[in-house]
Amino acid sequence: MGTLVLYLSIFGVLCWWSLILLPWHPYRVREKIEAGVSEKTKSLLSDITVLIPARNEGQYIQRTIKSVQVQGKGACIVVIDDQSSDNTAKQARLCGVQVISGIAPPPGWSGKLWALQQGLQEVRTPYTLLMDADIVLTPGIISELRQKALDENLAFLSLMAEPPMGNFVERLLMPAFIFFFKLLYPFSLANKPDSRVAAAAGGCILVETQALRRIGAFNCLHDALIDDCTLAAHIKQAGLRTWIGLSRAARSHRGYHDLKQIWEMVARTAYTQLRYSTVLLAACTLIMVSMFWVAPLVFLIQSNSEIFWISLLAWTAMFISYMPTLIYYKRSPLWVFALPIIGTLYLAMTWTSAIRYWRGERACWKDRRYESKTNN
Repeated sequence: MGTLVLYLSIFGVLCWWSLILLPWHPYRVREKIEAGVSEKTKSLLSDITVLIPARNEGQYIQRTIKSVQVQGKGACIVVIDDQSSDNTAKQARLCGVQVISGIAPPPGWSGKLWALQQGLQEVRTPYTLLMDADIVLTPGIISELRQKALDENLAFLSLMAEPPMGNFVERLLMPAFIFFFKLLYPFSLANKPDSRVAAAAGGCILVETQALRRIGAFNCLHDALIDDCTLAAHIKQAGLRTWIGLSRAARSHRGYHDLKQIWEMVARTAYTQLRYSTVLLAACTLIMVSMFWVAPLVFLIQSNSEIFWISLLAWTAMFISYMPTLIYYKRSPLWVFALPIIGTLYLAMTWTSAIRYWRGERACWKDRRYESKTNN
């Protein structure tokens, strides 16, 4: 048993230091964009149509719309009311924007993508901005995105919005959510035209309308649960350039009031990230147990000089890799010490996702249930 623990701890340390030594440095926060200078808040945005799919978002939709309206003049804002049972449509109309009453998605379509497909019929502008109904934008960021697209010949730009961090659970888990996402989808690789890695965050995406239609719009990914990354992959496969980066100029204002809400959000797509593979799930479990428990905490089980140095190397690598994310979101360095707990929770969420899939439930979101393909 002692030998197994030793080997697992060494493996965990090697995994941590591999992250740091990889040439593309997935843990760093170099890819980012913020709102520009104040005069850009008055830009003419008549070349952009904003599509906001919304299902039961009555308490959030007005704040989101108003944050778009102050970006500049001329943008066409279209809210697709995805069969809400609350006052989403009414709240949106009070802001003076176009509201489409969406119809039920056809078999095989996810609700969000079907809503966007309906909204796309109204787009007549060169650019389309896809936004979630709980995202608020800082004035000037849309102009910055459009300028970056023009300067760098980008067909697709995505912002990883700043997550809510108002309570203990959010501060514990949400910076780590960004950290893990960047490890899975290294931004520096995703932004290279010759790399096969494609990544996006669905909260705020600026895309050339022509590029959308060129790939068949949302029809080509109609059943995707990780629709943002899938869309980026299709854009990239079409030979077009994509970009993803962090930003504090796009923020989620939904909030997660307890652990259960974050658990459900992660469990919805965690096993999808692993391509519904039991082999990848087993590998993920081995890696995370080694990295987050055995390597940093082995000194609690065995006490000798070898174990001390293994744990020290693990904690050093954890600090080096997690600190850029904590600094960017202005969090205390002490949160590094919570990584064993954080890693355990995210692994448990992944297993929840897998167990639900094996039981026939691919995902459940916004009162819609998507069955696993084994049950189709």
